[in-house]
Amino acid sequence: MIGSHRIEGYAIVSDDGMIADSKGVMPDAIRNEADQKFLQSELDRAAAVVNGRNSGEGGPRAAQRKRLVVTRQIASCSRDAANPNTLFWNPKGTTLAEALAKLSLGDGSIAILGGTEVFGLFLPLYDAFHLTRAGHARIPGGRPLFPRVSPDFTPEKVLFQCGLRPGPAREIDRAAGITLTTWARRAET
Repeated sequence: MIGSHRIEGYAIVSDDGMIADSKGVMPDAIRNEADQKFLQSELDRAAAVVNGRNSGEGGPRAAQRKRLVVTRQIASCSRDAANPNTLFWNPKGTTLAEALAKLSLGDGSIAILGGTEVFGLFLPLYDAFHLTRAGHARIPGGRPLFPRVSPDFTPEKVLFQCGLRPGPAREIDRAAGITLTTWARRAET
């Protein structure tokens, strides 16, 4: 958590753990209407969205959401002249808490949407990670969900190693082989 805000990741991956092709483009093979419906509903309740310069959720309300865009192109933080709800953020120049404070957030979670480096940056902070799997899709040579993902080290192994545990898998589109599992950090007792 950062202040009163939960940190929650959202990703759809191919069967081999990829979020995009080698050029950073999300292929149609892992695009899914049921997953998008879930994602947009979750983002509607989020206080802010965090994504890399080449990532984003799209959708009809994207420009209205408060957002941090992770970039190395600036020293710390700066407003996006094209969208007052967006702040460009360099994690090496300003802390996450300081950047979020500049967005004047309301209630809700902080939704992390990627890409690979951004998902990896938040590994120690996730309270939950909503991992959707497109079980019929493979993206050879693609970009992995997390930097450490490999044929022998799945996204699930990364999440487990970082202290998150899976809830039950839910089929959200049986015909397309799409499942959703929410991984959560267990409270220490």
